[in-house]
Amino acid sequence: MAVKINAPQFPESVEEGTLMTWHKAEGESVRRDEKIAEIETDKIVLEVAAPDSGMLTGIRKREGDAVKAGEVLASLEAGKKGGDKPDKKAVSAETRKDSGPANEPVRGKPGDDATDEVAAGPAARKLLEEHGLKASDVIGAGQAGRITREDVVQFLEKRKAEDKRRKKAASKSSAKGRPEERAPMTRIRARIADRLVEAQQTAAILTTFNEVNMAPVREARNRHREEFEKEYKVKLGYMSFFVKASAEALKRFPILNASVDGQDIIYHGFYDIGIAVSTDRGLVVPILRDADQMTFAEIEQAILDYSTRAAEGRLTIEELTGGTFSITNGGVFGSLWSTPILNPPQSAILGMHTIHDRPVAENGKVVIRPMMYLALSYDHRIVDGREAVLFLAQIRELLEDPARLLLQV
Repeated sequence: MAVKINAPQFPESVEEGTLMTWHKAEGESVRRDEKIAEIETDKIVLEVAAPDSGMLTGIRKREGDAVKAGEVLASLEAGKKGGDKPDKKAVSAETRKDSGPANEPVRGKPGDDATDEVAAGPAARKLLEEHGLKASDVIGAGQAGRITREDVVQFLEKRKAEDKRRKKAASKSSAKGRPEERAPMTRIRARIADRLVEAQQTAAILTTFNEVNMAPVREARNRHREEFEKEYKVKLGYMSFFVKASAEALKRFPILNASVDGQDIIYHGFYDIGIAVSTDRGLVVPILRDADQMTFAEIEQAILDYSTRAAEGRLTIEELTGGTFSITNGGVFGSLWSTPILNPPQSAILGMHTIHDRPVAENGKVVIRPMMYLALSYDHRIVDGREAVLFLAQIRELLEDPARLLLQV
């Protein structure tokens, strides 16, 4: 029995996605609920699971094709066993071949004139001959898989559009031995670009800086790291200290936790802190809900989980939506100084940087301390410089005396 494999429902406000990868090829066996494809939207990557066990047939969408929610991607012969897994190179031409829609596609064998004759109607055969095609190149949508003229026209249109896209994506110039390559943005990268431009155009972004002596946090971390990891099965990092310090500082300076809505200021009575996570597909910002109520262990466990699933493209839209404040850590890449950009509609973002041992003055003496520069970018439309500077100073005080995070003083 033939079963249709449809694209999943997309998150609200997402109209279209791109089929990124087929994990199975036509003729290959699949198991019920097994991941067989991935669709990238401008927010998250969605997995397509097999609705039943059987053999994958009639792939209609190839890698790189645009996909709408609920659209048919392929068919499945339920209960039928497929062949051995083909070699990746051998199946790429088949799984990526352009095709028109079909309920149960029937292909003629290449070079089999009799099959071509039966599979296509007269008008379709004429059009196939004009373009040097065979019926085996096109999937028919007619009864019993019969190829109609419309199927051939659709195939030719898709092939023309794809040829144009490939030429554009792979266009290279080797003039004077200086090669160039043009590649289209992924949907996620394009969305990131739009958001960053939106932030620059709609908010009055200003950045203030400070520095923090990380010796107390480093000492506490080193002293309790092994016991913490043994108890909670996760490493004790620096980020949990910054999350706790930010949550406490936001309570004392609520305007940094607010957002602008037209001519109104929305004050949030909760503290949902976004943690910027870098992936191969681009930057994503999953949210720690009610971060002020989370323990150090819960924060570290959540961040580890988010980082793992972000790399695999398995974050949900709910985990990426909302947030009242964000933290980004350029220090993991060696950044000493930066001015982070707001994550709209939030009004502030804290930038962490790399820790360097530097000479500083303490009690009239020069000593070496592990220092980190902090950067706070904020929306100057609602946040005055005074609040921003005092907020950042509060972060510094909490980190230089971590016991205050536990005592909440």
